[in-house]
Amino acid sequence: MNLAKPISRPSLHAELVDRVRELIIEGTLEPGTKIPEKDLCESFGVSRTPMREALKVLANEGLAVLEPNRGAWVSTVTMEELEATFPVIAALERLAGELACAAASDAQIAEIRGHHEDMVACFSTRNRQEYFRANQDIHEGILGAAGNEVLSQHHKVLASRVKRARFLANISDERWQQAVEEHEGIITALEARDGAELGQRLSAHLANKFTALKARMT
Repeated sequence: MNLAKPISRPSLHAELVDRVRELIIEGTLEPGTKIPEKDLCESFGVSRTPMREALKVLANEGLAVLEPNRGAWVSTVTMEELEATFPVIAALERLAGELACAAASDAQIAEIRGHHEDMVACFSTRNRQEYFRANQDIHEGILGAAGNEVLSQHHKVLASRVKRARFLANISDERWQQAVEEHEGIITALEARDGAELGQRLSAHLANKFTALKARMT
């Protein structure tokens, strides 16, 4: 079972957590299935100790479940969890938008605009995988421009759950078009440095995303 290339980056723990998290979020490791620790260790070229430490982090994030003497399992995605998560992450993104408009450099805003243009190009070619990556770069760019590490850390944990639900519930073409239009408004507000407007648009974007996910998952 070859799931990925070996890890060579010095920051082993952080990289290992990121790699396994990505496998869970993108559905390579499906909800409710046992996490193949041995196979992952062989694929990444690591021992069982760092793998188990990484799984502890993912368990704290709600992406994995550790069972004594049975190993680790990919947690399931429940509507109750999403209903509790989306209002919180929407509030965090609203705050990030307000802070970013006040603190972002012109270069940071230009970079986020570039991610947006990449995302629109991916939408035009219907490249969902790269579209989601560019989309993520936009939101992470706004969080980074906000300049608040505590905010970013809390957002990262919750965003993992939201991204996994998004991959599991394939969005409709109608919602996809709507999301692109919402992003146009987000970028416009950021470039105008209108914190209140950007915060409101980010919050509404998350609310609409949840409505679409709920419709697909129920």
